[in-house]
Amino acid sequence: MSTVPGLQTALHGLQESLRRFDETATRLARETATGNLDSVADDFVEMSIARAGVATNVAVARSADEMTGTLLDILV
Repeated sequence: MSTVPGLQTALHGLQESLRRFDETATRLARETATGNLDSVADDFVEMSIARAGVATNVAVARSADEMTGTLLDILV
């Protein structure tokens, strides 16, 4: 049985959002450690966008899970 397409999409989006958050957090830590504060605001915006992506993809995964459960209930 293959993965539910909605769940697969959500997992891919979740991985991408977490990667984006991690890269930005690493860059922010490196920049603040060296005293380069020019792009701190941009980094915080980027992290907020990544956080919203995580929340959105978790909601999609929950919906896909609920739909799969409903479908199984109908079939059984």
